[in-house]
Amino acid sequence: MERELGVGATATVYRARDLRHDRDVALKVLQSELAESLGRARFLREIRLAAQLNHPHILPLHDSGDADGFLYYVMPLMEGRSLRERMGDERPLAVELALRIAEEVADALDYAHRHGVVHRDLKPENILLHEGHALVADFGIAKAIAAATESAALTQFGLALGTPIYMSPEQAAGEELDGRSDLFSLGCVLFEMLTGEPPFTGGTVQAVLTNRFVHTPPDVSQVRPAVPAPVSRTVAQLLAKIRPAVTASKCSDSKDAACVDKVAAENVRMSMRPAKRRTRTGSSPVNGAARAVRRSTAALSRSPRKRSCRYSPPA
Repeated sequence: MERELGVGATATVYRARDLRHDRDVALKVLQSELAESLGRARFLREIRLAAQLNHPHILPLHDSGDADGFLYYVMPLMEGRSLRERMGDERPLAVELALRIAEEVADALDYAHRHGVVHRDLKPENILLHEGHALVADFGIAKAIAAATESAALTQFGLALGTPIYMSPEQAAGEELDGRSDLFSLGCVLFEMLTGEPPFTGGTVQAVLTNRFVHTPPDVSQVRPAVPAPVSRTVAQLLAKIRPAVTASKCSDSKDAACVDKVAAENVRMSMRPAKRRTRTGSSPVNGAARAVRRSTAALSRSPRKRSCRYSPPA
């Protein structure tokens, strides 16, 4: 290890050197209390699922293990910046940039969901910008942490399972999650990229969580007139509060296109896919989201430029 890069609620990140492959890497070491609650076998089981993901917009895992009781995992050391850092310098982002990032993240989510992995903590800090493209980090880690906190103090670790500002209603309610939870988080991120402010705020964590049940964010195109109406509708559909009982995962591996269409119709607010439209085998709601972002991008080129403005959420 060369030096510490940062400390979070669940892990400490170090810059390290992979001597075997002669490369710099990012080494994440879980906090000792969390590691003790999680256990080596469960951690390695969950991290193995994430390690199997191979997608151009997912940050890969190089290695993981247990060293003297410390649980760790190793990722590439990215020289770019996180989306959070980018938004710290530029708020709101250019519409074209925000849509491109959202499309790449949606593609990553679609791939992960079709392989049975839900992110559970999608936020700007976990979206890295490298060589002009988005990479989603920490896939599968939150599930392992969630398993650990079943027997740990939620006041200590619970907020690490999903950042309140980007947490879906079902996650805030402690319900079982599927890919639709990540879709809601993507909607929160896209709203913030386009307006400069998150859709749900509050003076306390509880207020932030409650807001997503009682507050409906304004249309993005009303907040920022430069955003085309199709883009605004995409965001609204991602942030819809209706959470249908039928889950996308039930059809993610199905070869029956009609089954996929049924789920798409019942999840139309999130999939952005017309209810009667036929889809290709293996499609999922997030794949529909990615296509919707592409359609919004095309609409952008046909929309006149307008003055942008910011949204100031109510206290």
